[in-house]
Amino acid sequence: MSKNFDVVVIGGGPGGYIAAIRAAQLGFSTACIDEWKNAKGGAAPGGTCTNVGCIPSKALLQSSEHYEHAGHAFSEHGIEVKGLSLDMKKMLARKDTVVKQNNDGILYLFKKNKVTFFHGRGSFVKAVDGGHEIKIAGATEESIIAKHVVVATGSNPRVLPGADFDERLILSNTGALAIAEVPKRLGVIGAGVIGLEMGSVWRRLGSEVTVLEALPAFLGAVDEQVAKEAQKQFTKQGLAISLGVKIGAITAGKDDVTVNYVDDKGVAQKAVFDKLIVSIGRIPNTIGLNAEAVGLKLDERGFVAVDGDCKTSLANVWAVGDVVRGPMLAHKAEEEGVAVAERIAGQHGHVNFNTIPWVIYTSPEIAWVGKTEQQLKAEKVAYKTGSFPFLANGRARALGDTTGFVKFLADAKTDEILGVHIIGPQASELISEAVVAMEFRASSEDIARICHAHPSLSEAVKEAALAVDGRALNF
Repeated sequence: MSKNFDVVVIGGGPGGYIAAIRAAQLGFSTACIDEWKNAKGGAAPGGTCTNVGCIPSKALLQSSEHYEHAGHAFSEHGIEVKGLSLDMKKMLARKDTVVKQNNDGILYLFKKNKVTFFHGRGSFVKAVDGGHEIKIAGATEESIIAKHVVVATGSNPRVLPGADFDERLILSNTGALAIAEVPKRLGVIGAGVIGLEMGSVWRRLGSEVTVLEALPAFLGAVDEQVAKEAQKQFTKQGLAISLGVKIGAITAGKDDVTVNYVDDKGVAQKAVFDKLIVSIGRIPNTIGLNAEAVGLKLDERGFVAVDGDCKTSLANVWAVGDVVRGPMLAHKAEEEGVAVAERIAGQHGHVNFNTIPWVIYTSPEIAWVGKTEQQLKAEKVAYKTGSFPFLANGRARALGDTTGFVKFLADAKTDEILGVHIIGPQASELISEAVVAMEFRASSEDIARICHAHPSLSEAVKEAALAVDGRALNF
């Protein structure tokens, strides 16, 4: 086997494996190094997203939603379910099967595209003629030479001081996806994407869920109108959400965790939980990369410093995904991975941060792209807005889920779409139309004049676009 490669990617998550495959497609001899292991010690490429993030969380969200529908929603459809029971072991096994299918799919794509895969931890050794020497620490230790290096080492969960993860009582996203029995009392610190999704899973399965959030506003990065609707719906479902709290001492006992905190009124509180999920953000993963040995520059927050093209401080060394600036989203990493491979080939890779969609896979789903209304106000941009409720959408009525709405924000003069925000059924799928429209700098009028299938949830997107000029038809 050759020890010299045109492109070596360190990290096999969404940014890494996509970069490796695209580089190979462009004719480069390519290797990808990844250290994730499955329960049997085998290779499990796909990074956090595939192993303990996007994929397993969606599997559990789907399973828990089926369970909740069977217990509460099927009856209105004339479907009576008697003797409903939960097999947690089987539910977790299905989640693990879904993960393995994705791991195996990546390995298959490597083989299909002639990407050489190394199972182990990759790190820099030194600069050499023609590139960099990369050490691989796996079952055995070996070194390879790379003309171009793509760093795609992802991120790790941020630890709350005084509350180290033991993955038994104090859980990161990893432990939150592997709770063997439904906890009676579940605490969640952090009302972000991970906290709300995991809180929703275990609430549906029977946990009493309390969410503690330090910020005074709920989902501050989301359009305010959407955030208010989301908080109302989650509270109605049974999530106890406390904002503006100051977390104090956290003490893990034999079988429970005690959290001391001060609420938004300044009153000292204490809560005892069977499990505690801490989801207060993520930090770049550069541990063991040996960046200092080759002079790879990190910024003040520990991210690999890159320019707009994902070039680092070192010639022919690139970095993508969670380990660099920008949103920590799998699809953002994928876009950067493709763009970097194409830039190495002398092409013009394309990543537009303004059209990267965001999704929270709760129920209702929340999805958005572009600017929020509060951002436009702060930037003093003249805009117009239109919205349409799913309550007035025939397909939503037939589904039995009329929660939420679609909201458009458009430039007051040109009508160019500046942002689209959706809360409601299948928002994660509907937002793609807005992404395409914004990528082509479409106007709300363009969306309004496109024929949408009837009955469909996408009609709500069209109606919201019509509503920008006060022309919604289906109220």
